[in-house]
Amino acid sequence: MRNRIYFFLICCVVMTACQPKEIEKTTVAQVGESYLYWEDLAKVVPKNLKGGDSTLWVDDFVRKWVQNELVIMNAEQNLTDEQKNVDQELKEYRNSLLTYRYKKELMAQKMDTIISDSDVNAYYSLHLDRYKLTNDIVKAVYLKIPLEVANAELLKTLCKEADTDNLTPISEYGIQYAKVFDRFDDKWVSWDKIAVQVPEEINIDQQILRRNKFIESSDTDYYYFICILDFRQKGENAPVEFVSQEIRNILLNERKIEFLKNIDDDIYKEGLASNKFKIYNIKK
Repeated sequence: MRNRIYFFLICCVVMTACQPKEIEKTTVAQVGESYLYWEDLAKVVPKNLKGGDSTLWVDDFVRKWVQNELVIMNAEQNLTDEQKNVDQELKEYRNSLLTYRYKKELMAQKMDTIISDSDVNAYYSLHLDRYKLTNDIVKAVYLKIPLEVANAELLKTLCKEADTDNLTPISEYGIQYAKVFDRFDDKWVSWDKIAVQVPEEINIDQQILRRNKFIESSDTDYYYFICILDFRQKGENAPVEFVSQEIRNILLNERKIEFLKNIDDDIYKEGLASNKFKIYNIKK
């Protein structure tokens, strides 16, 4: 049966492509007065499916079509005329969809979506109490080096000399010797993202980090080295760059709300000036 369905579907596609004149449609399935035709089915079959996959897809599509039509038939038979009257809902849905698409197009054409750094900084300063860190964050360099080639003392020296503007020496070492070499120097990341790669649990201790810029660990095969370039601990104010994207999203959303409100107001004012509407006094 499945092979026959697939064979007829292919024949239908070929016939549709080769014959310019309208031909009689071939029925695939029928539920009540609703029909599914080969010609319509051929238009929706994914072009990248072949052989058995196409057959399975067609079988599944036909089954779902029949199932859906049966539900509709039952609804038609069991709902009252009032329940089946969906004209108002369709009108409201259409109006809602048109309004959404129109305003979306206006936003794409006219709304300024650029949020400046000064806007971000101003919002951050005004709402600083909202941005307390819920976990430790760092800027760091992480290296996982085979024990036989690890040079701990050299790495410590390179780390002490490193900062976010000068990572060339430690980067060159990492590229040459490290099994894993990750740089987290251009943005803040959660400490857990780095610590999970080390075989033993390591917590940031502020006093330790102020004395040493690095954290080291090892197992039987590897030497693990984390060079801390900067850090903030849980409970401190989050750096503005750490929350800048969140703030940009907030400001952009506020701008969208204001823009949409202005659209409604401007359209109303234009309609009033152009006598596009009338409001009548209704006396009860």
